[in-house]
Amino acid sequence: MDLPFSGKTAVIVGATSGIGLAVAERAGALGARVQCIGRHPVSGMDVSLLDLDKPQNREVALEMARECDILVVVRGPFVQEPLDSTDPSVWESLVTANLIFPGQLVSASLPRMCRNGWGRILLFGGTRTDRVRGFRTNAAYAAAKTGLSSLVLSTAQGYASRGITCNGICPGFVDSGMHDTEIRRELECLSPLSKLVEEHDIASTAEFLLKTPSINGTIVR
Repeated sequence: MDLPFSGKTAVIVGATSGIGLAVAERAGALGARVQCIGRHPVSGMDVSLLDLDKPQNREVALEMARECDILVVVRGPFVQEPLDSTDPSVWESLVTANLIFPGQLVSASLPRMCRNGWGRILLFGGTRTDRVRGFRTNAAYAAAKTGLSSLVLSTAQGYASRGITCNGICPGFVDSGMHDTEIRRELECLSPLSKLVEEHDIASTAEFLLKTPSINGTIVR
């Protein structure tokens, strides 16, 4: 059986439900020792239950990132509000969670990856945030996630020669099982295939990006 990540440690942030859990399971199946960070216990997984809205818990996660070979950041809190009603505290929390903290995790993980000459980084953006666009009702969230796309490209360009890849996924509207009927119907109408994306399909894409050393600086949407 092919175990390309045997002997590697993967830290997956936002790994205890949904897309993150599906990616964590794939990484484990490929031989990685997976350390999950999230809010929910998961049977059979090594989980650190951390509320990442608290600075002291973000410090714990950064320590874990300093010892990893594979870093995946799925977590990204969403708020839908027009700009004229977006409170300064919302701006601060969204940008911290969706851009500053992922950037800190990347910076924390790179020294070990550089020493070892090998590393894999995968960051998850938001719907249609692969490039600069305008958003009417979620500008703060989209601004932070668009910045994350720049981080992907910058990391890829800066560290490709050290055996490190960094890619991104902007997964679109996902079938998380949490949408009510009306919202689900609206999202399906906005999706190119008129249906929501399955979590296992996103996990398959994540696996491909993590396994393939020649793909670097790619943002899939």
